[in-house]
Amino acid sequence: MEAKKDFYRLVGAICRKDGRYKADSYEFLMQALYFTQNRLNRQGHVTGRELAEGLRDFAVEKYGPMAKTVLHHWGIKKTRDFGNIVFNMIDRRILARTEGDSVDDFNDVYDFDKAFENLIRENIIRAIGEIGKK
Repeated sequence: MEAKKDFYRLVGAICRKDGRYKADSYEFLMQALYFTQNRLNRQGHVTGRELAEGLRDFAVEKYGPMAKTVLHHWGIKKTRDFGNIVFNMIDRRILARTEGDSVDDFNDVYDFDKAFENLIRENIIRAIGEIGKK
């Protein structure tokens, strides 16, 4: 419980210093990090690319067609924003980095608009497929 309080205290300090991203984005990033580590069957470090891809997949899984809207609401509009959030957390020692890690690892990992387009259409097609199986 104390660790959770420290996390929110540190995130509050980050948000006061760097107001580009809402506090919810930091909690989301931690959840997506665990999601990515589990998916890769790995404990510890993941690369910027791996995390950016995991963040996309986690956002789609959690928010479906609203993923891009939710991320935009938090101030996240490109993969570099994920890197900025990660490095804000590194600066406050919430996360750690290896010597080779850079915020630039998150530059243009994928096109945000393309990564989140057609989600409504895909969900409708998936739902129709499920109905057809019954």
